[in-house]
Amino acid sequence: MKVSINWLKEYIDLKGISVNQIIERLTISGLEVEDVYYQNKKYENIFVGLTTEVQKHPNADKLSVCKVSDGKEIFEVVCGAPNVIAGQKVPFAKVGAIVPKSGFLLSQVKIRGVISNGMICSEDELELGSDADGILVLDNKLKVGQKLSKALGLEDVILEVAITPNRSDALSHIGIARDLSAIFSRKLNYPEVKINESKIESAKLAKIVIKDKIGCPRYVGKVIQDVTIKESPDWLKMRLKSIGLRPINNVVDVTNFVLHEIGQPLHAFDLNFLDGKKIIVRKAESDQKFISLDSKERELKNDDLMICDSNKPVAIAGIMGGENSEVKSDTKTILIESAFFNPSRIRKTAKRLGLSTDASYRFERGTDPGITQWAARRAVQLICNVSGGTAAKGEIDIYPQKITIKKINLRFTRITKILGYEIPKNIVKNILTCLGFQIKSIKPDSLMISVPTNRHDIEREIDLIEEVARIYGYDKVPNAGKVSINLEESVDNSAFTDKLRLALTSLGLYEIVTNSFVNSNDANKFGNPIKIMNPQNSEMSHLRTSLLSGMMQTISNNLRVNEKDLKLFEIGKVFNLRSTEINSFADFQESEQLIMAFTGNAIDSEWYSKARLFDIYDFKGIWEGFASKLFPYSINQLKESIDSNIYAYALDIIADDKKIGICGKVSQEVCYQFDVNAEVFVATINIDILKNMASNKRSFYELLKFPKVYRDVAFIIDNNIKVGEVIGVIKEAATNLLHNIKLFDIFQSESLGSDKKSLAFQLEFYNSNKTLTEEEVEREFKIIVQTVSTKFKSQLRGS
Repeated sequence: MKVSINWLKEYIDLKGISVNQIIERLTISGLEVEDVYYQNKKYENIFVGLTTEVQKHPNADKLSVCKVSDGKEIFEVVCGAPNVIAGQKVPFAKVGAIVPKSGFLLSQVKIRGVISNGMICSEDELELGSDADGILVLDNKLKVGQKLSKALGLEDVILEVAITPNRSDALSHIGIARDLSAIFSRKLNYPEVKINESKIESAKLAKIVIKDKIGCPRYVGKVIQDVTIKESPDWLKMRLKSIGLRPINNVVDVTNFVLHEIGQPLHAFDLNFLDGKKIIVRKAESDQKFISLDSKERELKNDDLMICDSNKPVAIAGIMGGENSEVKSDTKTILIESAFFNPSRIRKTAKRLGLSTDASYRFERGTDPGITQWAARRAVQLICNVSGGTAAKGEIDIYPQKITIKKINLRFTRITKILGYEIPKNIVKNILTCLGFQIKSIKPDSLMISVPTNRHDIEREIDLIEEVARIYGYDKVPNAGKVSINLEESVDNSAFTDKLRLALTSLGLYEIVTNSFVNSNDANKFGNPIKIMNPQNSEMSHLRTSLLSGMMQTISNNLRVNEKDLKLFEIGKVFNLRSTEINSFADFQESEQLIMAFTGNAIDSEWYSKARLFDIYDFKGIWEGFASKLFPYSINQLKESIDSNIYAYALDIIADDKKIGICGKVSQEVCYQFDVNAEVFVATINIDILKNMASNKRSFYELLKFPKVYRDVAFIIDNNIKVGEVIGVIKEAATNLLHNIKLFDIFQSESLGSDKKSLAFQLEFYNSNKTLTEEEVEREFKIIVQTVSTKFKSQLRGS
């Protein structure tokens, strides 16, 4: 939105405040100034000139050779305008000036044999209008040699301000001035509205009926008679031109002026074109055709809000009027519309029609229902001043159900707690009062605040605190002199999951995020699902019972586009019913889980190696690496699982003797259901259990000063005995001198027997406090061998 500094000065005293200060403080307060235009720079080296002599060009019929005075010197200039004559005051651009519209740098040039020292400019070239047929003839009262920007009042500064969607109250000059009033503690001055009204009442000249009260909660109309449609006075045209608007006529220009002054869109109807002198606000008829002011035919739907007379539509409410009721040169009686329309209705219609106007831009963000009457009166006052019309008495104000004024209790202690510093109470009161909030009651520790109707975004106490903070200035937040961190602090949930993400991404996994809503089939496959009461569609009818369905669908989507090598993870909530229906929180379970999935090649084909698919051992290695990064206890125990519904084979993940998850190869049946034609390895871990086990304590282990001793041993045992069972017995038999057990060989042969196998282990012994003797190691080793031999009836290989 373009904002004129000179225009702002009509509502607030900005003396002693520089443009840079305004830009900085507006931006800090949340109204970001994206660009700044200095008009005096735009018209630099352009002056008020006087044509002292005009002669025909000796070598061109359509050119003139003019002598132009700047009050000090006479310059010879070649001009092609047909309306140039001697004695005119004209905009004279000297050599070195830049023509505003074209950006062309003027230099001394020879045109058909005559040297031209500058240029006499047209309205179009100066971007002061659209007339490009001749030069701009200035007012004869202007002083020759004066800078054009000063002579025409073009020494304004224009700000391009980015208004966020929630700040519809700032979409006007008074809206911006209101924030500046609070920022700089200056008084906000509203224009005084005084109208000399006739004895005839507006209500007797026109009638208004609202049939769609949801779409139009308030509609104000006021009649003006005996208007004369003509060109607007210079002050009005210059105000509109300064912000990039094209003047049209005095009535339309006033409605645009009020729109940018207070933020209330208005529309002027020619009352004589309204059948029955009546306005009806209603829904459109389906597939109805309507020709808008831009001469385009629009097809309407029955959800569109229309302004109609007794027989026909005359405007698309809040967006654009129609050709059949527009103000024309012979218009004499006008009905001014000032209304409040439902933002969502205007937004939907404008989007569907692809039609965005200054009015719809404001209506769809929410205008102020409290200023509709004031805006109508302000427009009528100005129209009467610039057109000579007479205002009818009073307004037609249809307001069936007044909007309730919100009241919020604001606690001073809450401000301090949220912001982390104290703002003096008198400053809090002043800020809110300047922003238009009313203080209904004052207590030692709180204020009861009435929210103005222009602040749709203010709902709660925290919103008021934000208003105070942004105006007071985020730059005034005190610097913290000291920050203390307690290393013994309990685990923060968000920090914990962030830690998991960091560990997993560092191991080469990519995070996915899937929908918590799934269809009935996927929900029932993996648990006891909770049905959603009002689902958007059948594919989102239940809460997910497992992260596996989303993961498998993601893998399926990737395989479909030939992305085959995947290492993925997701962290999310799953939900399961504990009973047949939900009567309390105890009837369902909500838990946070982590899922990891691997499919495709673990190693790609290279010149030095062949491609190899992922297997359970790749997963085991990644899992143990991940676990060792995060946890000080043994989390890498994997035991065979009996879960065979989902997995072809599976392992339970054990930590501190508790099952925290499961991993394995997904069964072919499950893969088929998700259209996955590949081997998939998946691990699901319960994060809630993991959090309870996690610790923020940091441990330091001194580097080992004494040598390790290794012993290798191979047992011949029955085929049905698992490696984990043997390792468990070794640990039970050993003392704390044994620190690591590594299986380095499995061997099967007919020479051992068809039902036998050989397991070879490397045993690692050391003492942190001294060097072990051969006798100590040998004694420990013999006990281990004897215990395993007795337990499993095994024998040592090679003995």
